[in-house]
Amino acid sequence: MDFSISEQQQLIAQMVRDFSAKHIAPFRDKWDEEQYFPVEVFKELGKLGLMGVIIPEQYGGSGFGYFEYATAIIELAIADPSIALSMAAHNSLCTNHIYLFGNESQKQNYLPKLASGEWIGAWGLTEPNTGSDAGNMRTVAVKEGDSWVINGAKNFITHGKSGNVAVVIARTGKVGDSHGMTAFVVERGTKGFSAGKKENKLGMRLSETAEMIFTDCRIPAENVLGEIGDGFIQAMKILDGGRISIASLSVGIAQGAYQAALAYSKERHQFNKPISSFQAISFKLADMATEIEAAQLLTFQAADLKNRGLKMTQEAAMAKYFASEVSCRVATEALQIFGGYGYCKDYPVEKYYRDCKLCTIGEGTSEMQKLVISRNILK
Repeated sequence: MDFSISEQQQLIAQMVRDFSAKHIAPFRDKWDEEQYFPVEVFKELGKLGLMGVIIPEQYGGSGFGYFEYATAIIELAIADPSIALSMAAHNSLCTNHIYLFGNESQKQNYLPKLASGEWIGAWGLTEPNTGSDAGNMRTVAVKEGDSWVINGAKNFITHGKSGNVAVVIARTGKVGDSHGMTAFVVERGTKGFSAGKKENKLGMRLSETAEMIFTDCRIPAENVLGEIGDGFIQAMKILDGGRISIASLSVGIAQGAYQAALAYSKERHQFNKPISSFQAISFKLADMATEIEAAQLLTFQAADLKNRGLKMTQEAAMAKYFASEVSCRVATEALQIFGGYGYCKDYPVEKYYRDCKLCTIGEGTSEMQKLVISRNILK
């Protein structure tokens, strides 16, 4: 593995920094307070090629690999983790699912709209009563002639209200059967497909999270993604790549919090000297810097395997687990370095502190990552 940052990654990082300074930073706090989902930002990200980073150019994407993708997420997360979360979910879940498992007609129909940012994508696996236990989902799809009729609900769905199109996993066989679920593409506006409650969240408040409700939602048979019964298997493969997304998001949050704390520690004076000169603070910074470096290396190791088409279930789980926990530790220590000011919204670390926790929950909790890792090392 080449550990050097490529020129392409450097250009992407600078592009995202410039974009964030103009389109995100001036509005971030207001949007966070109002829980406003800035669709217009994602339209602009589409113009930069960041809404289809890993999608081939023939389908309107940028045609980059996971190094470039991870770099873009990290830099966006430094600017605002919520924006990075939505960009990552759009890329690695909905858009990537259609790319990996859709037929040529489906790819031609949906990918250019998603990769350009014209459309926002959603991905529905989680349900009110099935989080980690996705195999017991209650959303059902029944074949009726040349159509499928879906009934049920999905919750905690990124872009569940604003998404123009969703990839939805529904049960088409017996409960608990890993081959009894199928993936479908459902467009917004389809009769029987509606948005439910939008969640009022602790953090990641710019990223929309809402229910998707299906009531006798009839879709044509050509909206099946891949083979009937392969939906759960497809979803697990999608989540492998998704763990790289959340690991990258976690690294960006940790870097943002660390950078803010480092700068503040040099500016804040107590007892006539900067607080960075005190060992209690400098050792915190040393731990933070070391853990961020380790988290980033794990993340890029998983990205390297993904780029080469190699199995990376264990490595992606390790990266997601470690990086997400690091983001929380670093955000906590950053807030501690700021002291009372860190607890106030006038300074950036309180937002990193609120946003980071989602990384230990979304796309598989830390506990589920340890289950994945342990199963791989013990088999």
